[in-house]
Amino acid sequence: MAYRSKVALVYLLGFALDLLNMFVASIAYPDIARQLNASVTELAWITNAYMLGLTLIIPLSVWLAARIGERRLILASLLLFGVGSALVAQAGSIESLIGWRLLQGLGGGLLLPVGQALAYRQFPPEQRAHFTGVVLLVALMVPALSPAAGGLIVQTLSWRWIFYLNLPVALLAFGLGLLWLKPDQASSQRPTLDARGLLLAVSALSLLLIAVSLASEPATRSVSGIVLLLSALTLCLYLRDGWRKPGALLDLQLIKNPSLRLAMLIYLCVPGIFTGTNLIAVLYLHELGFGAAHTGALMLAWAAGSGVAIFLGKRSFNRIGPKPLLAAGMLLQCLGIVLLMRIDQPASTPLIIAYAVMGLGGSLCSITAQTLAFVGIAAEKMGHSSALWNINRQLGFCLGAALLSSLLGALGTSGFKYCFLAAALITLLPMVAVLRFDSTKVLALLASSPLKEKST
Repeated sequence: MAYRSKVALVYLLGFALDLLNMFVASIAYPDIARQLNASVTELAWITNAYMLGLTLIIPLSVWLAARIGERRLILASLLLFGVGSALVAQAGSIESLIGWRLLQGLGGGLLLPVGQALAYRQFPPEQRAHFTGVVLLVALMVPALSPAAGGLIVQTLSWRWIFYLNLPVALLAFGLGLLWLKPDQASSQRPTLDARGLLLAVSALSLLLIAVSLASEPATRSVSGIVLLLSALTLCLYLRDGWRKPGALLDLQLIKNPSLRLAMLIYLCVPGIFTGTNLIAVLYLHELGFGAAHTGALMLAWAAGSGVAIFLGKRSFNRIGPKPLLAAGMLLQCLGIVLLMRIDQPASTPLIIAYAVMGLGGSLCSITAQTLAFVGIAAEKMGHSSALWNINRQLGFCLGAALLSSLLGALGTSGFKYCFLAAALITLLPMVAVLRFDSTKVLALLASSPLKEKST
């Protein structure tokens, strides 16, 4: 097996673990609430704590990778994730469970950007679209299959086994990483930690995630606005401090890269908004009389559309470039949301079509944006760009759900269609930037990049 395939497999196992723990925990909420006497707010923090740990550690990942080496950091993150999973499974109270979920998130937050940077570095630009397709295939299969599998585990065994079963996968990834990943090259450079930048970045992200959490409850929505303002002010201080500073925690100058900047905007407005759209749709369909099983099965239609999009994106990116794919993807997701908005009575066929079209459009944007983000990034900057990308990715998922749920909370149950309308309009928000994007440089880079088969 080629070395790049080995690196990719280790990364994909870790990526699957992260996705599994984002989507499967909610299946166990009723059993956890009963056994640990947890309130609805405490149950929400099972996911929020994981997302908090996942996001907060990402800015530190670049410095840690340079300090101790990518191989050591990947192996350490897998061990930390495994230990966190075991502790979550053994938690005797909801408070300890939330705390261990935070630890689990810290392990995942170290693995994702470092593993992604190492994996993408192995592929020349013209092969990154294919690798992105494989990554998104994992991102498609895990959310589609994990709720059903998790429900079976909870019914047959216990909610604790959802987390215990992380251990064999984490140990497999650790063992393969130990055997396959090349030792880190010795370096005489020992980068200093940008402590002020770290403090500002973590504070801004923490305040933003807390504001998102508070926005979901009507009673705390006004407090959420104040916390959000503090987050924005802290972010401005971080950008001012680190924009041109040598040795900054993250290389913010990469945001000047038109491809990375456009890709990050797309991810916020398309996959991120779909997260919120799906949340609103579940509540809307419940109002129309759809059962949980029927509503959950609609994700299979979304998965089918996504599978087609991944196939098209892999084959078309190098040939026609990102602009047609992104424009088509936004229009299709917008169309799917509009179809969903027009459904006002239980009808399976229109819903299946709406979800399939949203899956086709959203995933077409996802595969194109992720390929575009890394296609022209130099190898030595891959760690910084991967960290920026993963922070943006996590925030996209959080902000999309928070924005639409807060809008629904303000409008009440009569506001579903206004929420869908807002989601459709936000999906189209990057269209002007896409149409103005000069993709000739991307196509020229793909055409001129030599094919490098790395088999060692």
